[in-house]
Amino acid sequence: MRKILLLLGMVIMSLNAFAEKIMVIETDLGNIEISFMQDKAPLHVKAIQDLVTKGFYDGCTFHRVIPGFMIQGGDPNSKSADRSMHGTGGPGFNIKAEFNDISHKRGICSMARSQNPDSAGSQFFIVVKDSTFLDRQYTVWGQVTSGMDVADKIVAVKRDPNDNPVQRVVMKKVYLKDTKDAKEKAK
Repeated sequence: MRKILLLLGMVIMSLNAFAEKIMVIETDLGNIEISFMQDKAPLHVKAIQDLVTKGFYDGCTFHRVIPGFMIQGGDPNSKSADRSMHGTGGPGFNIKAEFNDISHKRGICSMARSQNPDSAGSQFFIVVKDSTFLDRQYTVWGQVTSGMDVADKIVAVKRDPNDNPVQRVVMKKVYLKDTKDAKEKAK
């Protein structure tokens, strides 16, 4: 029994360690910081944090930007100059939908997917204008806590007929940062 309690304690500590993290996306236009909603979408948060830890998002672009709606990124195919494949890639796995009660208001981070609700992988979008018509149809997993001005710059860039920015908006580095670090800097 003691071993089980010890193991359970270790699992809880590891989950709490992830809960104390935020995601930082460095771009040429500035940084975006995102807090995770572990309690609303635990499978998605874990998958995203694992991908971030592996460097998966480094070099991806925001390959779809629609003014008055959202910016989308996280496709590994967007690292290529061949724009015909942008928006079609993923991490090689899908995540079961975790629809929740969080509304798609400005600054919300949600998973992109195909028509199949259980097809999300690595691509995500940040809502730049309230889009409540998406509620309970896409998995909300995070909230921008800093850098909405950067998202506004990204959504305003010149784009091609497929809503792909003409000049690439690259996620130069994406990493996890302790929320304690963020709170210390704010003091």
